[in-house]
Amino acid sequence: MTAAIEVRNLAKQYGSNWAVRDLKLHVASGSVFGLIGPNGAGKTTTLRVLLDIIRPTSGTALVLGVPPRAGGPALRRRIGYIPGELRLDGRVRGRQLLQHLALISGSVKPGAIDELAERLCVDLTRPVHALSKGNKQKLGLIQAFMHQPELLILDEPTSGLDPLVQREFLVMVREAREAGQTVLLSSHVLSEIQQIADEVAVLSNGSVVAEGAVAALRLGQIRHVQAGVDGESVDAIRSRLSGVPGVRDLQVFGENTVRVRATIDGNIDPLIKALASLTVTDLVIEEPDLEESVLQLYGEVGSASPPGVVKTSMSTADGRRPRHE
Repeated sequence: MTAAIEVRNLAKQYGSNWAVRDLKLHVASGSVFGLIGPNGAGKTTTLRVLLDIIRPTSGTALVLGVPPRAGGPALRRRIGYIPGELRLDGRVRGRQLLQHLALISGSVKPGAIDELAERLCVDLTRPVHALSKGNKQKLGLIQAFMHQPELLILDEPTSGLDPLVQREFLVMVREAREAGQTVLLSSHVLSEIQQIADEVAVLSNGSVVAEGAVAALRLGQIRHVQAGVDGESVDAIRSRLSGVPGVRDLQVFGENTVRVRATIDGNIDPLIKALASLTVTDLVIEEPDLEESVLQLYGEVGSASPPGVVKTSMSTADGRRPRHE
């Protein structure tokens, strides 16, 4: 599939510190691509380079087929952007601000601003300086979406939004994808990425440490198991299950109905067969969520990657393990 964004060996250095190093990204057109990682991982620096807000130390980037430095205003009109730290102030009213931005960003369909304002529940008649952080964020989202750009670059877009508006934002992103737009989304809200992203890149110390489809990143070999068992003592159940291959974090407790909790790493069949020899009253098997998977990726770099996930070293240039904020 054609790339909306192609980044090769990108690096950005500030003095002796590398904000981004040897970064490679491929964002397919018409997809939602998520960037996740701790503070200082290089997410915002990467987005600013793609927008030509800052210039890279080395490496190349193509945005909608054009180098950001050469694209100028024509390229920027094809992009909708909301920064991670949106600053809006002044006595101008929300509607006036958005109308002014519409003259800069390009063609905006009649009624588009009001429709988005209604969906996000923001009053456009109020002065910008009187708005809360959440309502200012809504104005930022409106200006990013209102001209239906080919590419949306969104840095922490749901910061300050209440849960209902966050849900509406996710609907807007899905609609953008269905319309053929591309979305590059940076977020600390892992559930947000899990719900809408097609592909994910995990950043640490300015480099991609894992990337792939969201489903693959959820580490399909890990399962959490909960069960209720009748007719056996706690000690007997613990003895029978503790030797099952791949079982860890085993907990067995209770009296009449004994509760079993465990994590299985690998093939689940041996545990199922061991439970089948018992009187099981209930059984729940859960996959880990994306947050747990990402934490495991940070903690187990160097181990085998699940299918569909590309994992790279997280060591720093001097060989030390990175410190995460």
